[in-house]
Amino acid sequence: MPWCDPCNKYLAPNAVNEDGSCPTCETPVDASDMKETEVAKAPWHFWLMVIALVLYLGWRLIQFALWGIAKL
Repeated sequence: MPWCDPCNKYLAPNAVNEDGSCPTCETPVDASDMKETEVAKAPWHFWLMVIALVLYLGWRLIQFALWGIAKL
């Protein structure tokens, strides 16, 4: 996303003027002003819940298999 330093804000790509300048202050905004966005990582407690869910469902699958064997 283009960043305008004088306005101190990000601009949507379609909000930039045709000549590549900021619509508010007319400062040129080009590829060198682009700031990389970081990919958000899942928080640790999300992965804890995923592990807990896998363990729970695995145990329930084992119980179901043992129940099925007992019914034979």
